Amino acid sequence: MTYIAKPKLHHPTLACNAIGFTRRDYEGKISTLCAGCGHDSISAAIIQACWELDIEPHRVAKLSGIGCSSKTPDYFLGQSHGFNTVHGRMPSVLTGANLANRELIYLGVSGDGDSASIGIGQFVHAIRRGVNMTYIVENNGVYGLTKGQFSATADQGSVSKRGVANSDSPLDMVTMALQLGASYVARGFSGDKAQLVPLIKGALMHRGAAFLDIISPCVAFNNHDGSTKSYDYVREHNEAVNRLDVMPPRTAIVADYGHGESIDVPQHDGSVLRLHKLDAGYDPRDRIAAMNLIQQRHARGEVATGLLYLDPGAEDLHAHLGTVPAPLNTPGAGGTFPGCATLERINTSLR
Repeated sequence: MTYIAKPKLHHPTLACNAIGFTRRDYEGKISTLCAGCGHDSISAAIIQACWELDIEPHRVAKLSGIGCSSKTPDYFLGQSHGFNTVHGRMPSVLTGANLANRELIYLGVSGDGDSASIGIGQFVHAIRRGVNMTYIVENNGVYGLTKGQFSATADQGSVSKRGVANSDSPLDMVTMALQLGASYVARGFSGDKAQLVPLIKGALMHRGAAFLDIISPCVAFNNHDGSTKSYDYVREHNEAVNRLDVMPPRTAIVADYGHGESIDVPQHDGSVLRLHKLDAGYDPRDRIAAMNLIQQRHARGEVATGLLYLDPGAEDLHAHLGTVPAPLNTPGAGGTFPGCATLERINTSLR
């Protein structure tokens, strides 16, 4: 296979962010996915979000499993840490890395096959534990690498490229994430960059388990009439609950708001998430209302996108366990070995 490398030279007029990086500094290798794949649009949105947030690439740890979606971390943030796990095992590896070093920004990228089938148990426990991460599922409803079989998220009655109808009930990972206690839940569409970039920015700035389900059409096997995850179908049935922008850390302004107005929701780190309410009475801080909305829209054949739920006071796994603040590779011997007397006291308390 021929390998084509991107040129390292940058045009001198490229704009830089506040820490001196150009957008090119957040790119990775050239994509080997099919031309027009929605996953490449998600990679572009991640690049844009990290550039706009002034994130130093080396502070990001990106992890993935197996599948078309799990190849994408190679196509963005080439200067960051990366780990490609086995099929469905990304969440546990990310959890272990996060416990060892909380100073990194953790970005887990998975697919509907990787997370909703073989890795569903790992997905469940990572979300319920509140691991401080951004968990992105690039959802196309098929197994692209193995030629288009239905995945667990394929809608019942949707038709494959070969004309076979899916008879199984689908898993809705957004509803699952809400039930499991995720404190930032959103759904996006790879073809709507204006909505997607702020959603990713909000997830990266959130402390706790942030989950994004991104519908990403597979142009090879699931972008035809009869598919409910094609470009045309999603564009025709997309019901955006809000349009938002992410503000850098400043003095928070909190106010009640109504239909057609905006609200600034304080994040745990002091940043502010600005929401514009399009649906009358919709409050993204109400978990039950979010679950009801998703089911109502699904019954109408519509896909609800936008920020569906946010817990501004969420805590992460480190807060639950009371771990030390420093990464485990930084303390010396005195900080990692408590001594015989302390160990004996612990063992005695457990007898």
